[in-house]
Amino acid sequence: APALMAGNTCIMKADPNVPGTARVLTEAFHAAGLPQDVMINLPLETPLVGDVIDHPGIKAVSFTGSSNAGKKVAARAAAGLKPAVLELGGSDPCIVLADADLDKACDVITLSRMINAGQSCIAVKRLIVEEAVYDKVCDMLYERFTALATGDPLIADSQALGPIARRDLQLGLHDQVTRTIQAGARCLTGGDLPGGEGFFYPPTLLVDVKPGMAAFTEETFGPVLAVIKAKDFDHALQLANDTEYGLGSSIWCGDPQKGEMATQKLQAGQVAVNGIVKTDPRLPSGGIGLSGYGRELGPHGIREFVNTKQIWVA
Repeated sequence: APALMAGNTCIMKADPNVPGTARVLTEAFHAAGLPQDVMINLPLETPLVGDVIDHPGIKAVSFTGSSNAGKKVAARAAAGLKPAVLELGGSDPCIVLADADLDKACDVITLSRMINAGQSCIAVKRLIVEEAVYDKVCDMLYERFTALATGDPLIADSQALGPIARRDLQLGLHDQVTRTIQAGARCLTGGDLPGGEGFFYPPTLLVDVKPGMAAFTEETFGPVLAVIKAKDFDHALQLANDTEYGLGSSIWCGDPQKGEMATQKLQAGQVAVNGIVKTDPRLPSGGIGLSGYGRELGPHGIREFVNTKQIWVA
């Protein structure tokens, strides 16, 4: 949308496993009155994407996906000196200090981690809790996680978590959980690979997670939360920034000065204080490090797809 708002024409290449979504989205644009050929759907297999990026008609690239795929897209675009906006993965930290509203924090953290069955780049993935309330927060999250269930999300009024997108993603997530437990973390609930149809994964709460463990260093794209103990505020900031990612981050606290300090110290493209990290069309969104570069949405997102031209007239 920002690229169209800037006056560009656009080609959309969706992920190969969601061709129906891409088709319906294209129909919605045209039904809204967008002229033909201003935005088109190009249903390509992934190996052909590089040829499209190389095409002289393509002037810039915007990509949302994994960090590994983003590196390939960035390299291909750079070979043609074409600008790119990359919105990639994240291992988003959330800090909970002892003076926070713990009930509200745990409600929002559970919601953030379970949205779209945990398949959200800006979801809370690493929860860093101050030592004084660590056990209490773990107990509160256990109550919330065990109250959740998986099931068919198409059933009317269902509150169940839907499945993971693909079988390989389900197996990859389970491998991350298994390696984290083998490294010494404890699994309070979930952590089992379910049988039957559908690529479901249960809400999983991993506690006593430490730096170097899979759930700490890698992006977990599913309903898995890693809980880490911090000695104090400074230690929590250190743990939060101990990552190659830098998409979203958040902090729950009762001290406004610590909240403001966290917004400056947390190394990420977005910081939320006493709230959920979310995208807003009015505000720029994006990351640093393995989470990509450039910004989507807001005035910054529009300017990513324009050329700044200097004009001087005597």
